[in-house]
Amino acid sequence: MQAVAESLTLPALWHGLAVPLSRLLLSVSVGLFVGTLIEALHWTRAVAKVAQPLVRLGRLKDVAGASFSLAFFSGAAANTMLAEAYERGEITRREVMLSNLFNSLPTYFLHLPTLFFIAAPFIGAAAALYVGLTVLAALLRTLGIVLLGRLTLPPLPEGCVSCLLAEDPKWDWRAAFKKTWARFKKRLPRMIFYTIPIYVAFFFLKRWGVFDAMEAYMAEHMGFLSWLPPQAMGIVVFHMAAETTAGYAAAGALVQTGGLTVKELVLALLVGNILSSPVRAVRHQFPYYAGIFRPALALNLIISNQALRAASIALVLAAYALWG
Repeated sequence: MQAVAESLTLPALWHGLAVPLSRLLLSVSVGLFVGTLIEALHWTRAVAKVAQPLVRLGRLKDVAGASFSLAFFSGAAANTMLAEAYERGEITRREVMLSNLFNSLPTYFLHLPTLFFIAAPFIGAAAALYVGLTVLAALLRTLGIVLLGRLTLPPLPEGCVSCLLAEDPKWDWRAAFKKTWARFKKRLPRMIFYTIPIYVAFFFLKRWGVFDAMEAYMAEHMGFLSWLPPQAMGIVVFHMAAETTAGYAAAGALVQTGGLTVKELVLALLVGNILSSPVRAVRHQFPYYAGIFRPALALNLIISNQALRAASIALVLAAYALWG
C-alpha cells in the first residue's frame, strides 16, 4: 500500500487520472447533447412504416399498428391509444398485453440514440457491439410477439393503420434545440455526479489490488457468476445499485486501464442489464403505467415486459458467450 501511495505523484495523477477523466467528460457531454437532439427531431418516425406488415402477420388489430408507430416517438401516446381502445371494448385484455409487448422495439428505438451516444464515450467501440446485441434482443422480442399473436389470435380483415395516425411532425430546429438544451441541462449534472466519483474510485481500486481480493472472494461465494472476471463484477454491481450511467462509468474506467477484454466487458454489461432492469422498472415505470392503465393491468404489463426483456437478453448473452 505504501509503495502504491508513493507512486501516486502529481504527474502520475495528472496523466493517469485528470487528463483521461476530462477527456471522457467532454466526450460524454457532446454525445449526450447529440443523442438528445436526435430524439427531439423524431428521426425514428420514418421507420414506423414497417408496422403494417408485422401487424398483419401477428393478427393484431389496426390500433396495435398505430400504437406501434406512435411508440417510435412517444411511448405515452402509444400506451394511451391502447388504454383508450381497451376501455371502449375494441380490443381484449390479451390484445392489450400483446400490443404493449409488441411496442418494445419502437420504445427501445426511441431512446437508442441517447443510449449509444452515452455509452460510446465510456466504452468506445464496444458500445456498438453492446447496443447491437440489445437491439437484436429487442428484435427477437418483437418477432416472438408476432409469432405468439399469429398462434393465439383469430385472423382479422384488412384495415388501415396509417389512417389512425396524425401527420408526420415537421422538423422544427429551433424548437428541437430548445427542447434538447432543457433536457441536456437536466441530464448532465446527474451524469457527472456518477461519472467522476466512480472513475476516481476505480482508478484507486485497481492500484490498490482490490480486484485481486475480489477474485478470491468470487471463488468462494459467487460461483454462479464465476465465469465473469472479478473486474467485471464492479460493472454488474454499479448497474444494480445505481443508474445505468454508473455501469458505463465503471466499464469506462476498466477500458482505460485495460482490465477487461471487449467480450468480457460486453458480457458484464448484459448481465448488469438483466439483473438491474426489473426492480428499476417497477420503481420508475409503475407510477407512469398506473396513470394510463388500471393498476392491476399496469403491474401485469410491467412484469410481462421485464420477463420477456430478461429472457431475450439472456438468450443473446448466451449466444454471444458461446459463439461471439
